[in-house]
Amino acid sequence: MRCNPLLLLPPLLLAGCATTAGAPPAEPLLYAQTFTAERPRDVRTLVIVLNGDGLPAARADETAFARTAAAAIPDSAAVALLRPGYADTAGNRSPGSRGFDAGDNYTLEQITAVGDAVAALQARYPSAQIVLVGESGGAVIAANLAAMRPELLDGIVLVGCPCTLPEWRDHMERRMPGEPWETPVSSLDPLKTAGGIASDLRAAVIVGAEDEVTPVRFSRAYAEALTLRGVATDYRILPGKGHKILNDPEVLAATGRLAASLPVGS
Repeated sequence: MRCNPLLLLPPLLLAGCATTAGAPPAEPLLYAQTFTAERPRDVRTLVIVLNGDGLPAARADETAFARTAAAAIPDSAAVALLRPGYADTAGNRSPGSRGFDAGDNYTLEQITAVGDAVAALQARYPSAQIVLVGESGGAVIAANLAAMRPELLDGIVLVGCPCTLPEWRDHMERRMPGEPWETPVSSLDPLKTAGGIASDLRAAVIVGAEDEVTPVRFSRAYAEALTLRGVATDYRILPGKGHKILNDPEVLAATGRLAASLPVGS
């Protein structure tokens, strides 16, 4: 299996800017690592993993999940994509501002940057069905992106999602007083953007039963909203598990099931 940085992609594609060939990108690139044993034209499933909030030690290891997914899902590639302003355990970093990790960085600007990177990957793997996996804050980005640019994604896997944003910020303000949870933000609430979700999207929503950061009710409300839109949704509560469950075998299994359920050539 080989690991390739996303920087091998043409900068113009990654930036997603409308400018002439050879011009510098209007926006900085996002850092990513790609794991695959396949040539790009042979990849049938592309799993893109978005990191959660916080420093690397405070969140699940998105790179480990990408590596495992690439090995477990047939004919696949998996990309660990760092959201703007975030770093990984090796010190690699995406340009941009991380904000305060207080629900303030799920903005249109952040969603656009991630969407442009996904579009670049879509161009690199033209035969692949794209499954976007988001952990915690990355799940918010994934849900909003699926609603705003539905043509990019075939499936989403949301892990420990604070998917009802105002209610979650109220919960965190009570849990962590003194942090800027009451400060107004321009972040987008997935429950409000859910009307843009395509009915043929496949989704998995997974949360730990003992999750104190993003309790079950926030995932349940979003899973119910997807179901009401006719979206096939695999909603699971993992008994005895907390918040950092990205690398739980149940999450990998749900991702594999979702990938296998996608119509060929979708």
